[in-house]
Amino acid sequence: MAKDLIIVESAAKASTISKFLKGKYTILASMGHVRDLPKKEFGVDLENDFKAKYVADRTKSKVVAALKTAVKEANIVYLAADPDREGEAIAWHLTQILKKELKDKVIKRIEFNEITQKAVRDSLINPREIDVNRVNAQQARRILDRIVGYQVSPLLWKTINKGLSAGRVQSVALRLICEREEEINAFIPREYWSISANFFKDNADPFKGILEKINGNKAELATEKETLDVVNKLKNNEIELTKIKKSKRQISPFPAFITSTLQQEASKILNFSAKRTMIVAQKLYEGVNMSGERVGLISYMRTDSVRMSSEAIESCRDLIAERYGKDMVHPTVRTFKNKNKSQDAHEAIRPTNLFNTPEKMQKYLDAESLRLYTLIWQRFVATQMETAKINTIKIEVTVGEGQFGTSGSTIQSKGFLEAYPHVKVSQGELIDASYQENDKLLTDSFTPNQHFTKPPGRFTEASLIKEMESDGIGRPSTYATIISTIVQRQYVDTEKKNFFPTELGVHVNTFLVSSFEKFFNVSFTAEMENDLDAVEYGKVEYIAFLHKYYTSLKTQMDNVNIKAVKKELQEDTDIPCDKCETGHLIVRWGSKGQFLSCSDFPKCRNIKNFERSAEGVITIKEPETLDRNCPKCDSNLTIKEGRFGKFVACSNYPTCKYTETLHTGIKCPECETGFLAERRNKRGKVFYSCTNYPDCKFLTNNKPIAMECPNCGNPYVEEKKTTKDGEYKLCPKCNTIIN
Repeated sequence: MAKDLIIVESAAKASTISKFLKGKYTILASMGHVRDLPKKEFGVDLENDFKAKYVADRTKSKVVAALKTAVKEANIVYLAADPDREGEAIAWHLTQILKKELKDKVIKRIEFNEITQKAVRDSLINPREIDVNRVNAQQARRILDRIVGYQVSPLLWKTINKGLSAGRVQSVALRLICEREEEINAFIPREYWSISANFFKDNADPFKGILEKINGNKAELATEKETLDVVNKLKNNEIELTKIKKSKRQISPFPAFITSTLQQEASKILNFSAKRTMIVAQKLYEGVNMSGERVGLISYMRTDSVRMSSEAIESCRDLIAERYGKDMVHPTVRTFKNKNKSQDAHEAIRPTNLFNTPEKMQKYLDAESLRLYTLIWQRFVATQMETAKINTIKIEVTVGEGQFGTSGSTIQSKGFLEAYPHVKVSQGELIDASYQENDKLLTDSFTPNQHFTKPPGRFTEASLIKEMESDGIGRPSTYATIISTIVQRQYVDTEKKNFFPTELGVHVNTFLVSSFEKFFNVSFTAEMENDLDAVEYGKVEYIAFLHKYYTSLKTQMDNVNIKAVKKELQEDTDIPCDKCETGHLIVRWGSKGQFLSCSDFPKCRNIKNFERSAEGVITIKEPETLDRNCPKCDSNLTIKEGRFGKFVACSNYPTCKYTETLHTGIKCPECETGFLAERRNKRGKVFYSCTNYPDCKFLTNNKPIAMECPNCGNPYVEEKKTTKDGEYKLCPKCNTIIN
């Protein structure tokens, strides 16, 4: 008897589900999308209502062949891709690529927010049709992104450099980073002062107070002179403790994680990138092996809903009572509201079984998975726990016309912090209990303190995601891709987790903002995202959506003045050209970055590398000259740097185009006839490979040094560098570390 077929997205998901269904169904994985827009052509007919040309993924030919065979043998085909727009589109594309085989078959769409036996079986009992609106929303986003990539990116090539690309949402994220950098650069620190004093009486411990008011008004001290005048007025006055105010406050737990908050907290607490967080979460969702049985550990991780099922809440409250005590269960069921009512398709991110505690899962999970699972488990458990109770105290001290203040707090009851200890609670020692109101106090001195206002901080991954979410840019499934894309394109770099734009990123942003200000701005992009949501919920027709935004984009594209933009981005110098002596050198962009060329190009083709000091001063970087001449024209040979690394070239270029490979002089350990030479890949990463490539494919990422290994006699060692051990030398043959 033929088995019904279930098609999921991944092999891991298929493996987990097969355990639940015990051989009653054939379960296969599509391994993601089986077709998409073509890679090497536009694939969108702008004159025919944006008709998309979809092509089969050639790398999935064996997968598709297996699916076709399985479909033929089944009566019912269940499409079980992930429960989001992308998953819905995958299900729809499967029906298109398997159209012939699916004829006369029953096609059902099933989805589950968690991969558990109950959820999978419930989905089979309650199948539905493919949601065409959700598919159209995915198509609209995909087509619009393709239009931006194929029509705006070439303008970047003409103005800055070939190979650059613009993204609909990535460009707005870049803009946020660039505008923050502009704020920082334009920031002028403002000086301000404060006055502090240590107060005490008898043998009681002293406490520190800060001047808060002068004559009943907020103390705002701008200069040292003004501050010293106040200090002199305070001296010799009676000091009295005029007020002690004790109070209590409560801190409630946060909602369970949604995608954005999970990425933010994983960045701050675990030091995970958004991309790493989603990769690990995907593994937890699809299932891990527990004593021979695959189990999905968390609910679907792409969600912006804080809703929790009643079953999950009940289980959570049972666990709290068992693990922490009944008095730690919040008296009423705590629920949370979504910002948008439409954001309720899924639950929040939570464990599928709360009794799979982090301690229990320790032997089944790798270190990264355990850390993220623990964070998700802790956050969800905390939602139904008692509030944290805090004791606070506020002290007021009067000195003549001045009023000093200090405060402190201690935790009376941890409440949910027992489960989720990652909430920072400001604490300070409460003052000595012997202090009472109307006490006369003493002080050693009134201390003036100079301060300066600080510029706004650069974005981190966590704060950038928070900003994008707040502004309505992107959606839960896209944050990680947005950030990784602008990093990979080298538009931004990081320093101590902080983003800053590279020179290239600044130039790209300048072009996009000056030429497409309306399209690549925060409010317009947020409006697009809301309209995509409206397409998903059947409120906006997707062809109308595409016409609206393409019309706006095309209007701006038609008005781009390439010559004017190039001139704006071009940086003139006062350095005269040393070849034609009539032009001067200007900064241009090339495949490797910026370089100097003559203003009389193409009449004069003089080009030079340069360096820029911290102050922005340009100095010409002359190529290193070798002690031998060109065998063709007898001019000096120099070392130059090309797209893929250093090489030897004639100084008489372009008249003489002689070049040769520059190598380290170290023989290749594999073929023993070639030499190891420094190379650079497309992303700029340096590696060392054999000069006999492609006949010899030996390569190493470590710099080879012509030094004999004292242990095995290998003719070279490699220079290595790690965060833990710093720089050291290692023999690649016997792994001996050489000091």
